[in-house]
Amino acid sequence: MKCFTFIDKNEEEKVIIYSKERTSLVEQIEKLVSSSGVSLTGTYEDTSILINPMDVSCFVVEGGKIYALINEKKYQLKERLYQLEDMSFNEYFVKLNQSCLANIKKIKEFIASIGGSVMVVFQNGYKDYISRRELKNVKERIGL
Repeated sequence: MKCFTFIDKNEEEKVIIYSKERTSLVEQIEKLVSSSGVSLTGTYEDTSILINPMDVSCFVVEGGKIYALINEKKYQLKERLYQLEDMSFNEYFVKLNQSCLANIKKIKEFIASIGGSVMVVFQNGYKDYISRRELKNVKERIGL
């Protein structure tokens, strides 16, 4: 596949794909382009920043507030968890339980216990459990 980039400050940004057939690479490019325009506003210690959802390990609910975990920092968001589930970047995220929406690309490992519960460990060290209700969906999304 060939790639061309043209820089023109007067033109609207757009991506055009010419392909003989629809492949997984074409779908990945479409997803990347569609999710790149989405940004969220997060607050951390009186500072507001724009957050790229792909940098987020997971979105969690703590004390009735929504946080985006990026590395070791928690950025508070105004959106609710159900609103984040409906956003266009959601194909990269899976719901672990009622209070956690996880980025599939940021998961480090799964740890199963004797009792049947499964813990998810993220690259940043954060840990959370998969609820029994969501376990089947999580397995399907990660290909197990």
